[in-house]
Amino acid sequence: MAKRVRVRAPELVGRGGWINTGDQELDLAKLRGRIVILDFWTFCCVNCLHVLDELRELEDKHRDTVVVIGVHSPKFAHEAEHRAVVDAVERYDVEHPVLDDPDLATWKQYAVRAWPTLVVIDPEGYVVAQHAGEGHVHAIERLVAELQAEHGAKGTLRRGDGPYVAPEPEPTALRFPGKALLLPSGGFLVSDTTRHQLVELAADGETVVRRIGSGTRALADGTAHDAAFSEPQGLALLDDSAVVVADTVNHALRRLDLETGEVTTLAGTGRQWWQGSATAGPAREVDLSSPWDVAVFAGRVWIAMAGVHQLWVYDPAAGTVAVAAGTTNEGLVDGPAAEAWFAQPSGLAATPERLWLADSETSALRWVDLDGTVHTAVGTGLFDFGHRDGAAEQALLQHPLGVTALPDGSVAVSDTYNHALRRYDPATGEVTTLATDLREPSDAVLVGDDIVVVESARHRLTRLRLPEEAVRVEAVAHRTRRAATEVAPGTVRLDVIFQAPAGQKLDTRYGPSTRLLVSATPPELLRTGEGAGTELSRTLELGPSVVEGVLHVSAMAASCDDDPGNPYPACHVHQQDWGVPVRLSEAGADRLALVLAGMDGTVDEVTGVQTP
Repeated sequence: MAKRVRVRAPELVGRGGWINTGDQELDLAKLRGRIVILDFWTFCCVNCLHVLDELRELEDKHRDTVVVIGVHSPKFAHEAEHRAVVDAVERYDVEHPVLDDPDLATWKQYAVRAWPTLVVIDPEGYVVAQHAGEGHVHAIERLVAELQAEHGAKGTLRRGDGPYVAPEPEPTALRFPGKALLLPSGGFLVSDTTRHQLVELAADGETVVRRIGSGTRALADGTAHDAAFSEPQGLALLDDSAVVVADTVNHALRRLDLETGEVTTLAGTGRQWWQGSATAGPAREVDLSSPWDVAVFAGRVWIAMAGVHQLWVYDPAAGTVAVAAGTTNEGLVDGPAAEAWFAQPSGLAATPERLWLADSETSALRWVDLDGTVHTAVGTGLFDFGHRDGAAEQALLQHPLGVTALPDGSVAVSDTYNHALRRYDPATGEVTTLATDLREPSDAVLVGDDIVVVESARHRLTRLRLPEEAVRVEAVAHRTRRAATEVAPGTVRLDVIFQAPAGQKLDTRYGPSTRLLVSATPPELLRTGEGAGTELSRTLELGPSVVEGVLHVSAMAASCDDDPGNPYPACHVHQQDWGVPVRLSEAGADRLALVLAGMDGTVDEVTGVQTP
């Protein structure tokens, strides 16, 4: 008979300190008696933002017994800045304590390998579950109920108010605006993302003309006063009288009538797209996933579908949506649209011949031709970034969120985490810097000879004269700082750990319920074992000629309620992508375990032996 695996939880340590606690320092001793959920996240990661939204209902329901602790674990250099983490906590409406861990100290102690990862600690201070990726909150809800009953009976459960202390609101006209649009009137429409509104500004970029949306996080059509958004981002003119809005956290496209202020829904159901969902069909019947920007290109509205690393299109005439490019695999692969890989596309700009896009997680500037072929101008992959000008093949960006087509055929890039406006000239293949000291620029629009930049972290629009000469900056190059896992050259066993939540089982009614996709950077790292399959374990053969690289692992598992009497049980999809830096060493491990859900091992109640 098996019992729940328990491992003593390591202490919570982070050089950046605590946020949302009213300056109180927290440790596990102060949290004893509560069910603690550690959310390892980083604010660049759209999957982490999805998990923040998944956790909201659970937090509200169990505030007297559950404490969620965000452990901010940065990928990009900018994310290691404490001020940036404080901003992100407010920007994304995080209503629980957050530990700023810029050195990944707690990440390493908990052996975390992926963003996002959730770890559950019981009231006695033991780790009882770990989940990587999205879609696990239903399983954690069941575990919370079990832990409440178990520790309530033992007398080890402590109820009461949690340690969260809300920050004081700031009285600014905009709060972390996302995108901007020049209106036919000469004014601007701005997505006031954190306040869940659209704001129309006069031509000076400061005077508020009107607000659209109630300011309450919701999905509701109606008048400018009654309509509701949830963290809206991208904006594009459908015609002189209407704007299409990427309503990001509502997973929807909305339409704003500029004359009346009326808001309606064009596409999306309000539900997030998951593997197995429809990829084309009537727009109001197909799920979307975190649409981040929109642009009209070749007669259709193109959508930067950041949540699934794809580009989609909305056809206003037919009222349909469909995938246009991308496989849902995260990375940087050029070629035909159906084979290309993206990584959280977040900004779009159209010219008659090209659709430019800011591919944020690969720190890349890319474009799509009219025939659908995908190309990369700047950027090399998920783990290299920085601020370096010069020839495009060696230039570096850092998590750009916006791109703007310029009159001379070049493009301006809102290089968000470098706090800069950059320029790429296709004619010369050169990258330059146009302006610096812009706090997290996320978009820019042309107004005559000026460019108006959305300075998201300064909560304003900033007007700049397009400079004739570039700004000289010192080159800086970075790599993602996670320590490499040492593995043995030759044969390595890859195990993705998945344990169906209590009361559920793997869904095999329509074939295999699991999927595993493996690739490597560079490709020569893998001799055998790449490609797709249905088993969550696989033997890899690593080539000795490559000393270091990254294993890209994507896993999916579907589980359903184990109720023989119910012909239509509720089912859930669990999925995660890992990029695991590895270093080949004769002393390295011959097994690589990645936890999708559960714990890596079970304990026999009689012998107490943990087995894989």
